[in-house]
Amino acid sequence: MSEKSHPFIDLAVSILIPSVVLMKLSGPEQLGATRALLLALAFPVCWGLYELINNRKKNWIALIGVFSVLLTGGIGLLKLDAGWLAIKEAAVPTVIGIGVLIAHKVGYPVIRKLLFNPSVLNVKRIESELDKRGTRNIFETQLDTANYLFAGTFGFSAMMNYVLAKWIVKSDSGTTAFNEELGRMTLLSYPMIAIPSTLMMLGIFYMLWRTISKQTGLKFEEIMVAGNE
Repeated sequence: MSEKSHPFIDLAVSILIPSVVLMKLSGPEQLGATRALLLALAFPVCWGLYELINNRKKNWIALIGVFSVLLTGGIGLLKLDAGWLAIKEAAVPTVIGIGVLIAHKVGYPVIRKLLFNPSVLNVKRIESELDKRGTRNIFETQLDTANYLFAGTFGFSAMMNYVLAKWIVKSDSGTTAFNEELGRMTLLSYPMIAIPSTLMMLGIFYMLWRTISKQTGLKFEEIMVAGNE
């Protein structure tokens, strides 16, 4: 089965619907704190499991998402101190960022797999031009820099997640107020964290494209796969 991106479904299932459930249905006259939390968590967990089953090549992404959601649920259901939420929110992207750095050190640069691959760029032609001009080393250095910057985006996410959790979630876990604050935090995470992180990724891609263009002399349409099909 082919892998497809579902950005609007991701946004609705992972952020919008859970936020509405937590903020509007957590009161004792509605579902109550525990049942509302379980319902809110069910949406991203079920979607993550669906992604695991249908997109096997990227299952680690969905797996991390499911694990993160379950940790959040555990904090609420076990009524742990709300401070653990901020720690958890910072810990997940921190671990991913460290993983990116470790993968780079052992010869598996993630940015190469994500951006500099035959499904996105005309890799064979780019490498041929780099070799002709003798600029392969310059490009590889920039590719390393891009990988470090990519790891840095997770550092940004970790910091912002911690600040957002500390700023918004102040009530005891397992309460209606905790659920409502968790819903607001989830909703605000999109404009405050997800969008800036996406813009950073676009900036990294732009830097990579500029490097390729400068070191090979190729035009945009010659660099991109679509331009050579």
